[in-house]
Amino acid sequence: MMSTLKKLYTGIALLTILIPVWGQSEWPYDFTKGAIALDIDPYQQVIQGEVRYHLQATKAIDSLYLDARDMVFHEVRLNGKAVNYKYDGRILIVNKSLKPGKGYRLQLTYDVKPKQAVYFLGWQDSIPGNEQIWTQGQGKYNSHWVPSPDLMEEKITFKMSVSMDNPYELISNGILKSKKEGKGKIKWSYQMKQPMSSYLLGFAIGNYQFERATSGSGIPILMYTYTQDSLKSEPTYRHTKRIFDFLESEIGVPYPWQNYKQVPVRDFLYAGMENTGTTIFSDNYVIDSLAFADVNYVNVNAHELAHQWFGNLVTETDAGQHWLHEGLATYYAYLSEQEIFGEDYFFWKFWDSAQILKEQSEKGEGEALTNPKASSLTFYEKGAWAALMLRNTLGDKAFRLGIRNYLERFAFKNATIGQFFSTMEEACGFSLGEFREKWFESDLFPFQECEDYLLAQSKAIKQFKDIRQELITSPANNQKIIAGYWPGMASQELRSRIILRYAKSLSPDFLEETAREGNLKVRQAVALSIPRVTPELKELYESFLEDSSYITIENALYKLWVSFPEDRLRYLERTKGRIGLPNRSLRMTWLLLAMLTPNFGDPAAKAAFEEELRGYTSAVHGQDIRKNAFLLIREVLALNDQYLLDLSQACVHHSWQFRSFARNLMGDLLKKQSLRERVKGMVNRLEPEERAYLKNVLEL
Repeated sequence: MMSTLKKLYTGIALLTILIPVWGQSEWPYDFTKGAIALDIDPYQQVIQGEVRYHLQATKAIDSLYLDARDMVFHEVRLNGKAVNYKYDGRILIVNKSLKPGKGYRLQLTYDVKPKQAVYFLGWQDSIPGNEQIWTQGQGKYNSHWVPSPDLMEEKITFKMSVSMDNPYELISNGILKSKKEGKGKIKWSYQMKQPMSSYLLGFAIGNYQFERATSGSGIPILMYTYTQDSLKSEPTYRHTKRIFDFLESEIGVPYPWQNYKQVPVRDFLYAGMENTGTTIFSDNYVIDSLAFADVNYVNVNAHELAHQWFGNLVTETDAGQHWLHEGLATYYAYLSEQEIFGEDYFFWKFWDSAQILKEQSEKGEGEALTNPKASSLTFYEKGAWAALMLRNTLGDKAFRLGIRNYLERFAFKNATIGQFFSTMEEACGFSLGEFREKWFESDLFPFQECEDYLLAQSKAIKQFKDIRQELITSPANNQKIIAGYWPGMASQELRSRIILRYAKSLSPDFLEETAREGNLKVRQAVALSIPRVTPELKELYESFLEDSSYITIENALYKLWVSFPEDRLRYLERTKGRIGLPNRSLRMTWLLLAMLTPNFGDPAAKAAFEEELRGYTSAVHGQDIRKNAFLLIREVLALNDQYLLDLSQACVHHSWQFRSFARNLMGDLLKKQSLRERVKGMVNRLEPEERAYLKNVLEL
């Protein structure tokens, strides 16, 4: 991220000065310590804050600048004395000359109602216990809630205290130094020991409890869940200690922070965010044991933990160096999954990413890893491939030595890709210029090299390619060819992929035989592949209703319900009360089928089913639940006013992905004149932001 302090800022409403363009080596301050004190009013979404910085000037300068978004400043002091300042709603400028080498203490007292970077959920509804506050700094700027340099090169040792109503838990960076209660509030005080970039500040507040583990090296690991989800802690955080110990050993550098905390939140903007020592992640990964086979937190868990080295310990200097964060974190997350799930899993993940990258490259949409505007696909997946092939080029010993030297040399500092490669060249003893040009400077993805690597490493992928080739060229029917290979397929992943791809050309007997072998992934593949259940497969599909996979259960339920009307009551009773994955897809499917089954439940029960289904569009639920409900209801039920009101609210949701989905859906609905008139009639019932958006869409 580029700081507003480093741009030539013109057209300032309140200021008539020009801010210099500072290069990294010219940045005229060194902030060393920061003490933040916050008092939060969650109902008004207002923060009263005070921050004290210790800094030195690195050159003579006549003003001091800080990023600060939409704040009201009450006091600005330098070395204890009130000083003149100017503020335009984005940048605070302290009009005081600073001498090089001299230490200064900057104290700021302010109020702010953050427009982003801090998110308040559940404070305006009547549902007890669902209140949350959480932050997201990267890409959003923590200067929306604390005046700070929005500059990754500025590393500061922070401590932070937050005062908040009882009975909530507060989780933040560092060690919890104290927890004091008084006047109906608790003051939580956290402290970091090492310096960090301000974008990695974070906190989460809500109804949480935690379980504690200790890494092999003695680092405390705190794993938070909502109070009501205590039984989901184990499956959610399954393998966490193993991932931690593996990464410390594999990377070869001790975990650099005092402890490691993980906390789920609702409607998070991403899968997870690697705040220093404190990962905040989407509660869509809070699961029970049955869901683990379908969706789990392992990859995100490993990815965010890897960032504690790659991104947090050593931080990029600018967006053109983003591979140092995402490419390496993705690679080490895949290595962690290999440690847990095996080599077969590892190679298939790289196979899948290679296919997507190949398609992107062939369309002429490939991107260099040094392109600061490259997509996540490039930074994450092409970046992971670059790390894998770099290791293949250097060998394990030189690669590990280079990684260790890089992290130790630039610890608590910033680095570039160029500095990374210089360190790796020292470790291996030869030039990596050609490698860097191919993998980092070129827009193309070297698919053939990657495919050759996988074919040499993975027997299963070699079999997959051989089978596909024979199916194309041989006159024999598909089942005969596949049956010939089947006994030699040790990889269950390969078997499931063959079923998914070629199920239509396989007989019911063959599919039943493969499913009865008992492998969960193969059974799931069979459940997903057949559009309608024949009498021959009825018994098999009924057994799917007891599988350890919600995806398998949901598909089996729906297909059995469609195929055997006479047994619908029995199928609904067998699956009654199942919620399914965090997005509640299974539950919504069950509710819909229960509503449509004539003899299942009396009118009151059916009304309750419909009420529950419609209720899932409400803002009290997470965005994935709401998305499923919006789509399902649109397809099968009349759209009532509450649906349209909830969709209007979703159109201004803080998550851009969900907001975009809602706006597209609303746009489609408004093409129908009758719905357009209904929405016009309810505009005045909306909140101001929703009303403003819809008035614009409706051209009112």
